[in-house]
Amino acid sequence: MHQPNTTDTSASTATALAKLEDRVNRRFSVAPMMDWTDRHCRYFHRLLSGQALLYTEMVTTGALLYGDAERFLRYDPAEHPIALQLGGSDPEALARCARLAEEHGYDEVNLNVGCPSDRVQNNMIGACLMAHPQLVADCLEQMQNAVRIPVTVKHRLGIDDMDSYEELYGFVDIVRQSGCRTFIIHARKAILAGLSPKENREIPPLKYDWAYRIKQDFPQLEIIVNGGIKTLEACEEHLQSVDGVMIGREAYQNPYDILAGIDQRLYGLPGEAPTRRAVAEQMLDYTARELAAGASLGHITRHMLGLFHAQRGGRQFRRHLSENAHRPGAGVDVLKAALERIPE
Repeated sequence: MHQPNTTDTSASTATALAKLEDRVNRRFSVAPMMDWTDRHCRYFHRLLSGQALLYTEMVTTGALLYGDAERFLRYDPAEHPIALQLGGSDPEALARCARLAEEHGYDEVNLNVGCPSDRVQNNMIGACLMAHPQLVADCLEQMQNAVRIPVTVKHRLGIDDMDSYEELYGFVDIVRQSGCRTFIIHARKAILAGLSPKENREIPPLKYDWAYRIKQDFPQLEIIVNGGIKTLEACEEHLQSVDGVMIGREAYQNPYDILAGIDQRLYGLPGEAPTRRAVAEQMLDYTARELAAGASLGHITRHMLGLFHAQRGGRQFRRHLSENAHRPGAGVDVLKAALERIPE
């Protein structure tokens, strides 16, 4: 049986603990998803839940340091609590980007050690870093030294043939010595050659019990489980064994059923969840503001397509937006007309 040293006396660990407790509640979060969790998506999700921690899409260090950083870092203040996910493997560059996150008011910065795509592998980003736990630790340590906000890591169970529990344990044991306290575990391994990113979200089997074992072996760490979670009932079950749950695709495709009840069910807050129509009407005001600032209607409403999933008029709502929101000059009237498809 593993007997980890659960007493860390380093200043960096004490600082990390204090930061986490001061800032962020990770009982429920929406996963960072490329091309999906942009600022319009996050604003929409915040209307459904005031408590969920929302993550950006992964942003590479190169994009921030040599591209349009303001575009990548922009968000609405209503999105808090919000975390920036970074992709990279150069400790100094990651530290610089972590400072940018803090300067822009993010509540957390997260390092991606889970993305399996070929493009990021070629740049030593994502899941391939699981083969280099000391480098991951070095990255996290420099990021933590650069900022006061919490620094966290999101990773897989393993990669390719490095897929035993002992190897996962070893990865966590090395990385935690950086002072990082929060580990978000996608409970599948990644296969770096032969599977697409989509297939890597579906084909490798889920092993939630490994995440549970990590929590048992490292009780001082905050362990968040991710992967294949589709209902609030499943969230409640996982929370009996780990500290938090992170939901990805289901929160995007069926946002109301997943997000609208968590403030009451998972956080114990009083009151009732907002209605679908109330959320849609609040999005009318947001959409009008964003269109006036130069945004495209389709870029906003694509995140709302699942709002009336399985409801009367839901298919007509979705169809109207799909067929009209991307047309040149489309305005807020398109969203209003889609809402008219929903019975009062």
